[in-house]
Amino acid sequence: MFKAASAGFTSRGPVASADMRAAVQRDADTLGIGVDVLAFTVGGMHPPVLVAAAYQAGAPATVHVALGADIIHMHPAADGGAIGKATMADFHRLAAVVATLSRGVVLNLGSAVAMPEVFLKALNLARNLGRRVEGLCTADMDFIRQYRPRINVVERPTAGDKGARGIALTGHHEIMFPLLAAAIREELARPARRRG
Repeated sequence: MFKAASAGFTSRGPVASADMRAAVQRDADTLGIGVDVLAFTVGGMHPPVLVAAAYQAGAPATVHVALGADIIHMHPAADGGAIGKATMADFHRLAAVVATLSRGVVLNLGSAVAMPEVFLKALNLARNLGRRVEGLCTADMDFIRQYRPRINVVERPTAGDKGARGIALTGHHEIMFPLLAAAIREELARPARRRG
């Protein structure tokens, strides 16, 4: 994501690792990676990067790092403590947002493991702290069906809630994501009185 926001492309090779380290180590333990790292890249950002666009719009943006799972973690100067503090700040931000999602919508767009797990933990935390998060519409969108998204996004969050709905959409991202965006834009353009 950092590479996409700062360079305009992704690959498996290390790009801008010094810039990434500097951004994470500044004050990401309070701001989180979603805010701090993307704020660092906005000046040279190559749109469209969803999380960077969220930052520019003032919407919450979070990044949930699995330490050791990214190439930048192999760099000798990678600071696991700083990365851990930053991703914890982002988890707290996500949990706070999830706690307000009654009658909200949650989309998992192509994450097979990390986001379904992080989302379910944030939802359970909110509910265990007494927040009533009900009437959710959750959707998993991917090109193949996976266990964790089905269970942690589509089924568990909506189980036992008559006003909730879990949806699994299967298709290629390059077709499905633009169709979803077009459907949302079309619905938002309709007069409110005509909406379902």
